Amino acid sequence: MNNSVGNTARLIGAGLRALLVLTVICGVIYPLAVTGIAQALFNDQANGSEIKDKSGQVVGSSLIGQSYNLPKNDPDDAEEAAKPDLKWFQPRPSNGLGSNSVNTQYSLILSGATNRSADNGAVNGLCTAGAEEGTLCAQVVAAKESVVTDNSTASYEVKPEDVPADAVTSSGSGLDPHISPAYAGIQVHRVAERNKLDVRQVEKLVADHTTGRTLGFMGEPRVNVLELNTALKALTKG
Repeated sequence: MNNSVGNTARLIGAGLRALLVLTVICGVIYPLAVTGIAQALFNDQANGSEIKDKSGQVVGSSLIGQSYNLPKNDPDDAEEAAKPDLKWFQPRPSNGLGSNSVNTQYSLILSGATNRSADNGAVNGLCTAGAEEGTLCAQVVAAKESVVTDNSTASYEVKPEDVPADAVTSSGSGLDPHISPAYAGIQVHRVAERNKLDVRQVEKLVADHTTGRTLGFMGEPRVNVLELNTALKALTKG
């Protein structure tokens, strides 16, 4: 009986010692070591890849997109459609992006992509104005019309065939922070006009914020919309 109690006590003691040691190693030492290494070697990424404006204020993350819309007439009206603030470069269409009209704060809504097929609503295999309302084709057609209308100015006309795919479709996550140089390019004249800037200034801004393919061959050239709009804000206030 005494041996049994003694063995049980030793087992409990060994278990408690193992619990204490593993708690210190896995719950204290390891997290502190990983955090320290991350902060020392990958400080920017470890802190959320933050983007700061000219004053040093954090305006968002380079990994998550934002939308640039005008304030609603009734903020509590969920049915009121958001209208883009056309003085800013616009991102890809998405319900997942947080709203930000002043480039200082944003809130995410959701993440995810549509499960509709590419020909959802197509008429004879094509997305046309005759697509059934609510289908993917109808959304793409409406988005293309808006892109053409919004970005055409008195001195520059956007043609439907010039509208790139990322201007009318969302990304898989709905949170893509990038657009193609082609989509940024068709917005240049509108942004220049709305901000009373020279077109060449805005073109240079886009060129300066265009990132090439990763390692020279992976992915496509891209423009981070938040970084671009942050630089645009600094330019207009400079």
